[in-house]
Amino acid sequence: MTMFASLTSKMLSLSTSDHASVVSLNLFVALLCACIVIGHLLEENRWMNESITALLIGLCTGVVILLISRGKNSHLLVFSEDLFFIYLLPPIIFNAGFQVKKKQFFRNFVTIMAFGAIGTIVSCTIISLGAIQFFKKLDIGTFDLGDFLAIGAIFAATDSVCTLQVLNQDETPLLYSLVFGEGVVNDATSVVLFNAIQSFDLTHLNHEAAFQFLGNFFYLFLLSTVLGVATGLISAYVIKKLYFGRHSTDREVALMMLMAYLSYMLAELFALSGILTVFFCGIVMSHYTWHNVTESSRITTKHAFATLSFLAETFIFLYVGMDALDIEKWRFVSDSPGTSVAVSSILMGLVMLGRAAFVFPLSFLSNLAKKNQSEKINIKQQVVIWWAGLMRGAVSMALAYNKFTRSGHTELRGNAIMITSTITVCLFSTMVFGMLTKPLIRYLMPHQKATTSMLSDDNTPKSIHIPLLDGEQLDSFELPGSHQDVPRPNSLRGFLMRPTRTVHHYWRQFDDAFMRPVFGGRGFVPFVPGSPTERSTHDLSKP
Repeated sequence: MTMFASLTSKMLSLSTSDHASVVSLNLFVALLCACIVIGHLLEENRWMNESITALLIGLCTGVVILLISRGKNSHLLVFSEDLFFIYLLPPIIFNAGFQVKKKQFFRNFVTIMAFGAIGTIVSCTIISLGAIQFFKKLDIGTFDLGDFLAIGAIFAATDSVCTLQVLNQDETPLLYSLVFGEGVVNDATSVVLFNAIQSFDLTHLNHEAAFQFLGNFFYLFLLSTVLGVATGLISAYVIKKLYFGRHSTDREVALMMLMAYLSYMLAELFALSGILTVFFCGIVMSHYTWHNVTESSRITTKHAFATLSFLAETFIFLYVGMDALDIEKWRFVSDSPGTSVAVSSILMGLVMLGRAAFVFPLSFLSNLAKKNQSEKINIKQQVVIWWAGLMRGAVSMALAYNKFTRSGHTELRGNAIMITSTITVCLFSTMVFGMLTKPLIRYLMPHQKATTSMLSDDNTPKSIHIPLLDGEQLDSFELPGSHQDVPRPNSLRGFLMRPTRTVHHYWRQFDDAFMRPVFGGRGFVPFVPGSPTERSTHDLSKP
């Protein structure tokens, strides 16, 4: 009888727990719907964007839950870095690679890699050194060298999610490609740095260990990129050879989604950078795989990936807003609010200094290698790049939780101060810098207009049919047998001064001769307006 009563009690407790979870999920889904509706109503607002809207709704919801629970709780779900890195981040980064205008991205590839990789290391170093210098003067607990380096990696991660919502690649294509590309590479670099710091033995530091650390870092970078490209090419080859669309479009759409997610999970399995892997997988799939499926599948995948990315972004900002009011973390710093404010202010200042330390010098070096004035980054654009990259968000939050909490909870005062300071920096930077980015762009570049040549990217899954092509677009659609006169540089300096057209020319030759015959992709002739894509490609490719 006693056993039966005990079993009944456990079942009732489990039932109550399940009911509470269902209630929480219902409320969270309702809040996501509210974010979408309110974001739509504020679409034309010059100050607001969807990320800020989700943050504000999350904050308001946290306040309501605090009042209802009488100060005991402020969020519906417990934050988990696994939830963020495994389920929420992959669709965001993949869609970024899938929708990116590749011509603009690879035109600025060297600058983007310099900003994203070298810039992140510079920023991490400055933030770490500043934290060592200032935090030892404050009573915030005992931190070792590994902790300070981890702080540098945490706050070196820019928020590419929020930045993508602030800038528009049609209005400011150069700025968008630089900030967006840097954001993705920056996130990958920050995560790789953070993981390397966590696993590296910092008790025996010497020149050999430093070179080993850098070698391992670039090895992970290269291997992650290769894995993403390989997964994308495999998906293109399988779909091209088997042509699932003749029986079921659902299968080819499902295969594209699963292969995209598989690339990320494989990177995590082999301890590589999943962010970098899934990003380059998205670029390769948009270049080859997307053109091998039926027209209806192209429309479906384009909107499906964009929708999943949008929901993940909204979910992240909504939760960050609610978690900002978690009473457990603030209780540890309630006796010394001045210390928490000081730590947050120091970190914000170091973030601004660390970003300025590489944006302006690297922009100067980039401009030296560019002969065309229109491709150079002027001082106004440099200011916008510096400003837009000051925002910190979910990646910093997830890394801070990974470092300073256990299962979402913290019991040490120093760790609680770092968590609350991370929340403060993320909220302040997203709200203030995010709201001011649009007005800043309009003030610095009031007549910035996107040109046709800058927007022409015939391999990006933005539209199914393309209009009549102008001269530059026709160049990218040249027939495999035709060869146009492309100016060749006669020296190494000449190659560095104008590499874009030359590299693009050689890549097109290689792509036409070896890659597309095997992996498929778009043809090299103009499409007939108003005709189905597959039919026009088939007709025009006949001998």
